[in-house]
Amino acid sequence: MDSAISDRAALQATADNGLKIVVVGGFGVGKTTMVRSVSEIRPLNTEETMTRAGEAVDRLDGVQSKTSTTVAFDFGRITLDERSVLYLFGAPGQERFWFLWDRLFAGTLGAVVLVDTRRLADSWYAIDRLEHHGTPFIVACNDFGGPLHTEQQIREALDLSDDVPLVECDARDRSSSKYVLITLVEHLQALAQGKVPAPSAARPETTQHRTPEPSS
Repeated sequence: MDSAISDRAALQATADNGLKIVVVGGFGVGKTTMVRSVSEIRPLNTEETMTRAGEAVDRLDGVQSKTSTTVAFDFGRITLDERSVLYLFGAPGQERFWFLWDRLFAGTLGAVVLVDTRRLADSWYAIDRLEHHGTPFIVACNDFGGPLHTEQQIREALDLSDDVPLVECDARDRSSSKYVLITLVEHLQALAQGKVPAPSAARPETTQHRTPEPSS
C-alpha cells in the first residue's frame, strides 16, 4: 500500500524541468534491467517473447538463453528534486529496431552505452550513432562474469577517447545503476562548464572503424 501511494505521488508531482537520458547498447547487454532497477515508478517495458522466427534475423551469440526482447523502448522516471525529473529511455538492441534510435535521441541530454565485455563489438554501432549526432555519452561495462580486460584494452577496442568516462556496473543493482547515471550527469556538467571538450557532431556514419576486441 505504501509503495502504491509513493508511486502515485511521484506520478502526480509537477516538474518544470524534464531531463531525458537514453540507455543504448547491443542486444542483451542489460538495458531493460538497468531501467527497471533504477526507476522510481513501475517502468514501461515493451518486451515480447522471442520466437523461432526471430532466430533468422537476430544475432544470438552469447545470449542464447534470452527469452524476451524489447521491441520499442523501455521508460522509467527518477525525481531529482521538486522541479526536476529524469526520464530514462532504454533503446532496443537488435539491428532490425535500430531505426527507432534517431527518434529516441531527439531532445536527449546524454546517453549511457551499456556493454558486455564478452561482446564488445556489439556496442560499436551505438557509439558510432552517438558520435554522429554529437550526443555526449559515457560507457558502462555490465558485469556478466566475462573475461577481464584492462581499461586501456576496452578503450582501444571501442576507440574511446580519454574524455569519455568508462565505469563498471551491475545493472541489476539499484545503487550501481544510480552510480552510472550520476557519472553521466557529472560528465554533462563538466561539458557545460568547459572542463572537457564537447563531442563534435556529424561524424561520418560507419561501423567499421573500430579496432578488434581484446583477446581473452
